[in-house]
Amino acid sequence: MGHAQWKAALPGWNYEFPKDHGSHPDFKTEWWYFTGNVRTQEGLEFGYQLTFFRQGIIEPEAVIPKSRFIQRDIKFAHFAVSDVSSKRFRHFQKLSRGAYGEAGFDDGDRLAWIENWSCERTGEHSFRLRAAVTSIALDLLLESPRAPVIHGNNGVSQKAEGSGRASHYYSLTRMKTKGSIEIDGRQHLLTGETWFDHEWATNQLAANQTGWDWFSLQFENGSELMIFQIRAKDATRDSFSSGTWIAPDGSTQKIHFADFSLEPTEWWTSPKTKGCYPIAWKISIPTLELSCTARARFPEQELAAEPFSYWEGAVAAEGQLGNSP
Repeated sequence: MGHAQWKAALPGWNYEFPKDHGSHPDFKTEWWYFTGNVRTQEGLEFGYQLTFFRQGIIEPEAVIPKSRFIQRDIKFAHFAVSDVSSKRFRHFQKLSRGAYGEAGFDDGDRLAWIENWSCERTGEHSFRLRAAVTSIALDLLLESPRAPVIHGNNGVSQKAEGSGRASHYYSLTRMKTKGSIEIDGRQHLLTGETWFDHEWATNQLAANQTGWDWFSLQFENGSELMIFQIRAKDATRDSFSSGTWIAPDGSTQKIHFADFSLEPTEWWTSPKTKGCYPIAWKISIPTLELSCTARARFPEQELAAEPFSYWEGAVAAEGQLGNSP
């Protein structure tokens, strides 16, 4: 392949905003990941997820014949709504080549879209999200009161041993969210908070790694926590598991493998896929004097999609930070 290879995520990446909110087609994999907790004026609670994925299939410099149907990447997206009040989870997936412009990335302020699901930038760190299917429609405005949080060290979030086994990864951890949801023919106004993750990479996981457990938590005192553990094939916790603690003033502290423990305390087995998922976790970070339990708002929040299924949903956490609840 020579010069045509994908770029690896290497130390020294210099983030530039708002440019880095856009697409990075020199890297093989990228996602824009929005997860939020919102509520209506009547007190109904919803969790939501809207994620756009870009998976490169032809190297950036490769010469290809001109054809609408030969695309450099596959576009797909996941949309899910957790109706906490009725404990009902709905999820949807779209997949597209984007041969006729029905899906793509970086068209002016539109960062990513696939048919009528879209993410548009409306300000330096603000977005409009839209997604609609037959039974449900979401239209949200998100605005971040502060700058992005950069994860890892020196511009990279290392996921395994070796150069480039990493990603460029940042978050807007507490975006003010307002908008509407139409569900089963009824329109509701919404307010709440959203966590946005944007990550791009070429080859993150190593052969001995099978998956990960990932949390993003927003606490009452204005602090936040992103933490993940990577699972190895021998069922141990990989030493590249890590996280970021964000203090109320926006300053960050890296959480290293040795600093924390994540212990599942309850499980749920999916009737659809027979997958067994932890739905409650004890999280302990002694260096911060933090201990809490994160628990699913309800168990049935599995995205049972082809070709892969995963559990992701609304959780509630409570515990202690120092002497404060």
